Amino acid sequence: MKSNLSIKFCPYCGYKLARKILEGRKRLYCSKCGKIFYENPTPVVAVIARDDEGKILLIKRKIEPRKGEWALPSGFMEIEESPIKAALRELAEETGLKGKSKRLIGVYPNNSEIHGYLVIIIYETEIIGGKLCAGDDAEEAKFFTVNQLPPLAFQSHREALGEVLK
Repeated sequence: MKSNLSIKFCPYCGYKLARKILEGRKRLYCSKCGKIFYENPTPVVAVIARDDEGKILLIKRKIEPRKGEWALPSGFMEIEESPIKAALRELAEETGLKGKSKRLIGVYPNNSEIHGYLVIIIYETEIIGGKLCAGDDAEEAKFFTVNQLPPLAFQSHREALGEVLK
């Protein structure tokens, strides 16, 4: 599993970090000052949004991972931002559309080859305004009928969409 942390030296004392079994698992540890560095998952948000005809909103990714593939509008939470605020921000940044939360669909684990261990929080949202346009990390933004959805880049997006379409 790829680690989210890439630090090699203790930020407190500058000593080289090592891996050591602590609290039942391998952790980064400074043998000089005794600090343990916990490697925690990074939170990511995504949204499932539909138009008035029930079509599903997807974006074609402009960046890796999975550049050029279709996905739900999604991205990383910012510091001091709630998951739903992050989800609505990502919706606006990637598609030009404004939304409001309908419900939490689920929380999914993922181990990204680029970003390490992630926790993906996916909401269903209602579109309340804006104008559809690809922006930010999206090459394209488009609505698809349920029976013509392209393959989705991420397993968590496929699972969440399956929950909504039951």
